[in-house]
Amino acid sequence: MENTKYPVVTLCGSTRFKNEFMEAQKKLTLDGYIVISVGLFGHSGDEEVWENMDEGTLTKTKEMLDDMHKRKIDMADEIFVINVGDYIGDNTKSEIAYAKAQGMKVRYLEPHHEEEN
Repeated sequence: MENTKYPVVTLCGSTRFKNEFMEAQKKLTLDGYIVISVGLFGHSGDEEVWENMDEGTLTKTKEMLDDMHKRKIDMADEIFVINVGDYIGDNTKSEIAYAKAQGMKVRYLEPHHEEEN
């Protein structure tokens, strides 16, 4: 096979939408994308990660994960937002703003209506 350049996409969105993340990952992979996703689903299924952490460690860990996700965005050509019911939380909003500031294409799972500021 020739040396194909596959576009890279980073998935963004609330980790409560684990099933939609998994479906988007499959679909985008089959569409020829290299997909970068979240490392864990803190709001749906990976609660044991947080259980025994004290508040300071919890804060540091969440800050690390947020920063790590920005680095994942840096590695991508575009982002794909998992916005079930057009829900976009504050972390995801900051990731979208970050991607747009880098001049990246932003696509959405469901139709998205920009908020007027």
